[in-house]
Amino acid sequence: MKKVVYYNVDDTLDFENQKLKEWGIDDIELIEFKNGEDRDKPEAFLEAVKDADGIVVEFFDVNADVISKMEDKCKIVALQAIGYSNVDINAATKKGMAVTNSPGFCTPEVAVHSVGLLLDIERKISLLNKSTAAGEWNPHIGGPMVRRLAGQTVGLVFFGSIPRYMIPILKAMEMKVTCWAPTKSAEFLAEFGVEKVETLEQLLKESDVISMHCPLVMEAKPGRPSTYHLMGEEQFKMMKESAYFLNTSRGQTVDEAALVKALKEGWIRGAGIDVIEDEATEKSDLFGLDNAVVTPHAAFVSVEAFEEARIIALRQLVEVLHDGKVPENLVNKDVADKLFK
Repeated sequence: MKKVVYYNVDDTLDFENQKLKEWGIDDIELIEFKNGEDRDKPEAFLEAVKDADGIVVEFFDVNADVISKMEDKCKIVALQAIGYSNVDINAATKKGMAVTNSPGFCTPEVAVHSVGLLLDIERKISLLNKSTAAGEWNPHIGGPMVRRLAGQTVGLVFFGSIPRYMIPILKAMEMKVTCWAPTKSAEFLAEFGVEKVETLEQLLKESDVISMHCPLVMEAKPGRPSTYHLMGEEQFKMMKESAYFLNTSRGQTVDEAALVKALKEGWIRGAGIDVIEDEATEKSDLFGLDNAVVTPHAAFVSVEAFEEARIIALRQLVEVLHDGKVPENLVNKDVADKLFK
């Protein structure tokens, strides 16, 4: 019997156990581990997973030090998320552990949320609601008058499933869509009605809206730049003063101090933000700014998205521990030969 520890993952495992039953899998035991205040302590994690064949984590930092102390028995770390920056991929590969993620589970949710942030900040919906709740009745509060979105240009940073889902919505609002995506050809983007720009600088200078959709990449790779603090003072100063900035990707792709300065000093008109740079403390100088709409990393949330993420992660576990094959969403490809001979 293979053991899989779900470490401080929300909800019970009734959903997963029912799926295993439906799939006819009876050689995998799912163990729920909730550890409250000790959830971020490495010693608690190591004790919980010491005899596990697989683990599922959400926010715990599975860093190189933690991985080096784990037993060799663990074959897979499955994430119910798209991002995997909380797992040291190189250390996991050296240890012979597969790391899998759950791409696409929340594509419709994040796409709609991104457009929603744009509509909110441009139409001043949250600001107007706050004003009327305070007893005011003034449709002209909050600085410059709103503009019609039709005819404006949305500049997408990267081109995964989320921006692709946004395109029909943006086109329905008669907006032009351009994209900076180093790994995508102009011909490929044109199939979606999107114009490719060759540099981030060009995108920033020409767009009325910049929308971030890149993963957090700490180190540059051939043909793929680092995205840590991809947007800083220099980049915000390139944008139009009338432009909006949206980020539903990862908080650390943006130098948040620079964004706050850009908003306060009027380098850009406003921002719609779902991710902040330091989500560990859940504090940001963006909070309370009239020209910023900030949501608490909520773009992915829906009943359907949660279920999809859980199913995808469980399938990766089954593929590795029951089927003995390379999982569909293997992040560290280099481990395949070591694990699956």
